[in-house]
Amino acid sequence: MDKVILSVAPVCATPHDINSAEIAEDVYECYKQGAAMVHLHVRDKNAALTPDLSLLEETVRFIREKCDIIIEISTGGVSDLTIEERCQPVYADFTEAVSLNVGSVNLGKSVYQNPIDDVKFCVRELTAHGKFPETELFELGMVNTMAGLVEEFDFTSPILLALVFGHEGELPATENALRHMVQYVKECFRGREDIIWGYTQANRRNWDMMRYALNYGAGSLRVGFEDSDYLDDDTRVDKNSLIVKRAAELIRECGKEPASAMEARRILNIKGA
Repeated sequence: MDKVILSVAPVCATPHDINSAEIAEDVYECYKQGAAMVHLHVRDKNAALTPDLSLLEETVRFIREKCDIIIEISTGGVSDLTIEERCQPVYADFTEAVSLNVGSVNLGKSVYQNPIDDVKFCVRELTAHGKFPETELFELGMVNTMAGLVEEFDFTSPILLALVFGHEGELPATENALRHMVQYVKECFRGREDIIWGYTQANRRNWDMMRYALNYGAGSLRVGFEDSDYLDDDTRVDKNSLIVKRAAELIRECGKEPASAMEARRILNIKGA
């Protein structure tokens, strides 16, 4: 049976108090429901992005006391941080995977800036320090950019591409837009058998597009409060685990199975925590 890597991004980006112990407990509950990877940002007590890893280190320590979920740390997010500051998680021993952003895009009223020189700096650092990249692609041109980067740099195999939909100003969460992106991924990476593409949907209200993505071949899904706290069109929840549980159920409804953390490490060739 096909395995799907279920990832949870548990922390919303709006200002709020960060509590490491509460996040760790929430992540553990998500792990028990089928999440194999957790996607975290480096935040301060008020949830603002920062190069200071202190609070993140505490959070990861609490998580590690509970489970072996894959730790993925973002090198992105809309902020005024330099690329050197954004790449601080690359140097942390606890980081297993990092998000890689390969282009700029409008996200709502903000501009998410990733100039190519910054992108290449990030790629050089993550490859030098052996961190597995999950590349987030918000637009068609980013697929082309990523194909060029794979030719230029020594990326590990497989290559995990997170196709992101639903933000105001970028690709809409529609079937046509998803087919458009997936077909261009196949065109740009023709001949490669090690491409895994996943689906992320900001502002999700229901599960229609996630179901479509799974049936269309998605090898990973990301859910969690960073993207949406809706369980369905009419229900918002206060625990990420409820969303992860429903996502795991959806994966099974589509004739697949959520990968365990150990299975996901094998799929992605990540050596382990």
